[in-house]
Amino acid sequence: MASALAAKIGFNSLIRKQAKYFKVKICTMESDMEFKCEMKWKGKDLFDLVCRTLGLRETWFFGLQYNIKDTVAWLKMDRKVLDQEVSKDEPITFHFLAKFYPENAEEELVQDITQRLFFLQVRKKILEEEIHCPPEASVLLASYAVHAKYGEYDPEVHKPGFLAEEELLPKRVINLYQMTAEMWEERITACYAEHRGRTKDEAEMEYLKIAQDLDMYGVNYFLIKNKKGTDLLLGVDALGLHIYEPENKLTPKCSFPWNEIRNISYSDKEFTIKPLDKKTNVFKFNSSRLRVNKLILQLCIGNHDLFIRRRRVDSLEVQQMKSQAREERARKQVERQRLQREKQLREEAERARDELERRLIQLQDEAHMANEALLRSEQTADLLAEKAQIAEEEAKLLAQKAVEAETEMQRIKVTAMRGQEERRVMEQKMLEAEMRALKMAEESERRAKEADLLKQDLQEARNSERRAKNKLLEMTSKAIYTSPGLPSDSVPQELNFSRENLSFDFKDTDMKRLSMEIEKEKVEYMEKSKHLQEQLNELKTEIESLKLKERETPLDIIHNQNTEQGTSKHSNFKKVYMYMYFYIYRKLVPMCEKFKRNV
Repeated sequence: MASALAAKIGFNSLIRKQAKYFKVKICTMESDMEFKCEMKWKGKDLFDLVCRTLGLRETWFFGLQYNIKDTVAWLKMDRKVLDQEVSKDEPITFHFLAKFYPENAEEELVQDITQRLFFLQVRKKILEEEIHCPPEASVLLASYAVHAKYGEYDPEVHKPGFLAEEELLPKRVINLYQMTAEMWEERITACYAEHRGRTKDEAEMEYLKIAQDLDMYGVNYFLIKNKKGTDLLLGVDALGLHIYEPENKLTPKCSFPWNEIRNISYSDKEFTIKPLDKKTNVFKFNSSRLRVNKLILQLCIGNHDLFIRRRRVDSLEVQQMKSQAREERARKQVERQRLQREKQLREEAERARDELERRLIQLQDEAHMANEALLRSEQTADLLAEKAQIAEEEAKLLAQKAVEAETEMQRIKVTAMRGQEERRVMEQKMLEAEMRALKMAEESERRAKEADLLKQDLQEARNSERRAKNKLLEMTSKAIYTSPGLPSDSVPQELNFSRENLSFDFKDTDMKRLSMEIEKEKVEYMEKSKHLQEQLNELKTEIESLKLKERETPLDIIHNQNTEQGTSKHSNFKKVYMYMYFYIYRKLVPMCEKFKRNV
């Protein structure tokens, strides 16, 4: 078996000697790339090719990582790629990842691509629970991640259910509460809606600013043993070295800031940390794996170099990058303001158009109602005219009957004189005829009055018809020649917009004004920090009632205890610095007294 393996390795090496190139596969957080490399290339040649392809200039944060057995290693820049312990199968796979983390992401990360790669890597570590994150911070971080992907919140576009397929929270947080996916989405969307006015890049930076305050952010953990053989964890990050208990990765037992470490020596399997203060005990620990020891030493050297570099004046390259970044941000700000103004003008034009359409519909409805009223008045006038004509005919007929009754009465009077008997009969008939004539006269008079009333109603109906026509003509002329709220000569045929050229005049300010602006920025930063803490507390209060205590992990319990006690890795640093200042004060005061006496 061993001979066959040796023969296979010898055959592969023979093939590589004959070939002039070898293939590599680079996996970034966004995509995968393949390159053809020369056999003589060193790690720096491959790393520079990847950085040029990505357009990355802040190269000091990143490295090429590869898997080796049950651990990982970083490609060395000064050695040939094929001379290192990389895979023999082509294409050789490397992962382009952040090797070192910044202390303050907002101040140190200059390029957008650098910020994007850090955001994706930190987000992945939080979701895979390599970085412990409390539930309330997880919800807030998820809302910024949604903003970084979808842009500004729009209720017309981002409707309930649009986050159904997204992985936004660690599974530990989801299992810790009796909440459905819809309830989580509702809370994340509520926070997302509060981030109005931010761009995607600003949302990514807000995500990193919150994540960098987490206790496990940027810490590489390694299993070690002290002199007594007790198992411990060594944490290496941008601030220094930390010693943890194996079951508690949140709160270090002790810390060694980089500026308090005089020397780190490595001999075989033993590491020695010598503090600046000679009275402080030297800390030694052992690690049984050679590859892990080399990795620890690489991370210590790299983090210490960056720690010193941050506290020096920026190089010309970094100053140039920051200047270009400021100019690019200013250009983007101007462009964003221009787009915002155009958007505002467009919204105002749309609102004006909607108002005109609404007013037009209102006028059309009023005209339609006026037409219907005019039609009803015309019908009423026709009906009243017909009734008046009928009443007039009835009055004429009654008058004719009254004349006939009068003639009959005269004839009866003439014939009544022929005899007494006939006279008596005729008198009786005459009385009856007079009674009928009286009744007919009264009926004729009543009909005449009714005819007069109908004529008055007809005249009023015609007047109403005339007023309705005038009103219709008045409203029609208003709809054609005028518009509400605008002069008649300013009715727009088409909505055209023009924007003036924007110019900016930057003037120098004196030192007093600059200091006032710095103080103002400090106050604003404190207010933002206070608002962020209030937002986290509010989220924690909202979901605390649904929390399942029995599902809390040991890290959750430790985090809650640290929160109640107000302890973190940053507080340990504060203690170290206080001891250092006390020590310096104790040494300097006697020296000053002695100097005064000598003088």
